[in-house]
Amino acid sequence: MQVSFSPADIAALVQPKSTRGATTETIRGLASLTDAAPGDLSFLGNPKYKPEVAATRASIVLLPSDFAGGPAANQLFLLVENPSVALARICARIEAGLWPKPAPGIHPSAVVAPDAKISATATIGPLCVIESGAIVGERAHVQAQVFLGRNVRVGDDSWIMPGVIVATECVLGARVRLQPGVVIGSDGFGYEFVKGRHEKVPQVGHVVIGDDVEIGSNTTLDRARFSRTSVGEGTKIDNLVQIGHNVVIGRHCLLCSQVGISGSTKLEDYVVLGGQAGLGGHITIGKGAKAGGQAGITSDVAPGAFVNGTPAIPFQLERRLAILHQRLPDLFKRVDALEAAAR
Repeated sequence: MQVSFSPADIAALVQPKSTRGATTETIRGLASLTDAAPGDLSFLGNPKYKPEVAATRASIVLLPSDFAGGPAANQLFLLVENPSVALARICARIEAGLWPKPAPGIHPSAVVAPDAKISATATIGPLCVIESGAIVGERAHVQAQVFLGRNVRVGDDSWIMPGVIVATECVLGARVRLQPGVVIGSDGFGYEFVKGRHEKVPQVGHVVIGDDVEIGSNTTLDRARFSRTSVGEGTKIDNLVQIGHNVVIGRHCLLCSQVGISGSTKLEDYVVLGGQAGLGGHITIGKGAKAGGQAGITSDVAPGAFVNGTPAIPFQLERRLAILHQRLPDLFKRVDALEAAAR
């Protein structure tokens, strides 16, 4: 990563509430507080690292607006409302330079159906396949080896990374970002047991992805058995997530890596699922509910609840039971001793 920002450039990007100190260094990299050297920018994103600020050698440090300490010589503190958000703004500028979009147009090696509609401002990369009836919106960036099936729609300003498959009839909203290897619209897992055989149930629905959704690498969303599987506006989905057929995910949800959601389950808005959480089918997770990592959820979860464990129960109760579980060996020893004394 090669970057070059003056202190004034950084200040213009993050718009600090106040500043302390000054530096003449050009910022050439980003680093943690402990690893930073002169020429690096660092930040305090978690209060537990506050003691490391005094010893950091970073030339510029992004700090919460209520931070009390002062900078060293040739060091600049920028006090902002949220250092993590401020750093994200800097990273967005770096990202734009690292992965600039090529000029609009269709690469000669792409195979595009004659009746597909590709915006003149869109980019279609090498070895893409775009089938009949597909529509690619304004400024969309479709990178190498992407497959867009029949009648797929890709919204304006979306970014489809290498190796993505968007199957027949599926719809992507505006500013959707799909990381490498995402599959949208694979068949839902549906079978009926008939006369000793698992007979496939055709999956004839599709998948609809709302605006500003981001989906991580190698995540799969199954097409619906009928109607749609859907993901609401602003939802962010991590790598290696499996979403079953006819699942409905609300707006601004967060799904961490290796989450699995069985068919016909509904997530209302602002739900957060920790890594490896598993959800049974035909249940509803209420608005703003949270589930800890590896939670196993088999029944409805009330809005705003925080659950953990398998089967999932309220978080505080699950933590108490976990502590008691660790004390079971000592408890059994005491019971054995009491029984021996009573003989």
